[in-house]
Amino acid sequence: MVKSFGLGSEPVGGILNPSKKREYRVTNRLQEGKRPLYAVVFNFIDSRYFNVFATVGGNRVTIYHCLEGGVIAVLQSYVDEDKDESFYTVSWACNPNGSPYVVAGGINGIIRVIDAGNEKIHKSFVGHGDSINEIRTQTLRPSLVISASKDESVRLWNVHTGVCILIFAGAGGHRNEVLSVDFHPSDICKIASCGMDNTVKIWSMKDFWSYVEQSFTWTDIPSKFPTKYVQFPVFNASVHSNYVDCTRWLGDFILSKSVDNEIVLWEPKVKEQAPGEGSVDILQKYPVPECDIWFIKFSCDFHYNAAAIGNREGKIYVWELQSSPPVLIAKLSHAQSKSPIRQTAVSFDGSTILSCCEDGTIWRWDDFSNSEAA
Repeated sequence: MVKSFGLGSEPVGGILNPSKKREYRVTNRLQEGKRPLYAVVFNFIDSRYFNVFATVGGNRVTIYHCLEGGVIAVLQSYVDEDKDESFYTVSWACNPNGSPYVVAGGINGIIRVIDAGNEKIHKSFVGHGDSINEIRTQTLRPSLVISASKDESVRLWNVHTGVCILIFAGAGGHRNEVLSVDFHPSDICKIASCGMDNTVKIWSMKDFWSYVEQSFTWTDIPSKFPTKYVQFPVFNASVHSNYVDCTRWLGDFILSKSVDNEIVLWEPKVKEQAPGEGSVDILQKYPVPECDIWFIKFSCDFHYNAAAIGNREGKIYVWELQSSPPVLIAKLSHAQSKSPIRQTAVSFDGSTILSCCEDGTIWRWDDFSNSEAA
């Protein structure tokens, strides 16, 4: 693996002086419960629900509505039958007729697909041999979700038919827990995954796409579906020297973070003739102080203009993604926010930022920079 720097230049690092481009203020703080909250996510699948978000903590999945004036309304709550379940991840999806699903997974390795329309379990997916660290939805085909697991595999599922379509694991797969996974924003066949083996891997479904299509019309029991193994990634990157716990596509580039106080933007240069090989061009680095524990995930607005990430001291850094050098939009801190922030959620237009914390709190920050009050 060759790490190269384009045009003989070092990667461009951001400076930790907030540009004051946006002025965020705390408008709400909720204590959801005693157990840590590991994930929070807005619904970007359906424009009717852009202001609706879900959280997970313990054996509970809760759905909220962000209203004007900082108000957060509880819409519904699902409590798993197993009190020892601890959900680590949640994602929004929908069936082909557009009704919203909330998909959650955690320590038990079971994926719960909750029909948010009737507050009932639509399906439960059993297949992973260990806990589930992240679930993501294919926004172009939002019945498709991928899950990253401690069992060293990534699985592709159809939430409508309940089928496990593909398993990304084997000879060329991850050698430790898979911590994060993401669908490419425009190439429907491409995903990226990362984990405790310090690598980021890019996988292609191109040769298996007929199985993906078949999953939508499958009427037999899900266990009879001819699930295929994808054993080799098309690209293998060693960008970090420690656990990689969050990865997101930024166009054809990749944003990833480890436990060394920064998010890295890099370009994978894949050799078409030699699958798995290639070089990495590290483009930019976005510093995040006191972000040296694993399982802290960043999030972006719908158009990937900004990324928000919390740290272990309860502070949030908001970076402008598409400027060079990187611009720190805002640094958010509050005297009462001292607990590690496991995940943030940035609203569709970036005007609201949510954080969910180890102490069971949800914080809401709103942008006042264009308001009369600012």
